Amino acid sequence: MGMSASSGSSELNSEINVTPMVDIMLVLLIIFMVVTPLLQSGVTVTLPRGKAPDEDANITKDTAVVVSIPWDGAYYVGRDQVPKERLIETIKTRMKLLKPSDPQVVYIKGGVNVSYGEVVDIINFIRDAEYDQIGLVAEKLKKAE
Repeated sequence: MGMSASSGSSELNSEINVTPMVDIMLVLLIIFMVVTPLLQSGVTVTLPRGKAPDEDANITKDTAVVVSIPWDGAYYVGRDQVPKERLIETIKTRMKLLKPSDPQVVYIKGGVNVSYGEVVDIINFIRDAEYDQIGLVAEKLKKAE
């Protein structure tokens, strides 16, 4: 409650009204729940797990060139699905957009169920296009696994 002029006393009530704060927090929570899935860049791929892969912070940048292979025969560069015939052309276009200070790396996200030969073919395509820095993306094993 606040000050009451009708009571006749001059005592102030210093209780905090938390209802507006709770309302704001709930609105922020809803906003974060809606926006968070939109922040993921690229295509969802179930990645293989490794013991100690080094984390590269550059892969999460918007400018990173990431080739995703969620299953055999499906290729994505960023979020765009690309046929295998146009894959190198698309990679070259994306690499030209990088600044000289950006790392000139092509990252490959190969899904768990993707055949080994499929990933090797893409690596060979990228090497034939004269890009020699290739990063294979894996998830780190959790302590319980």
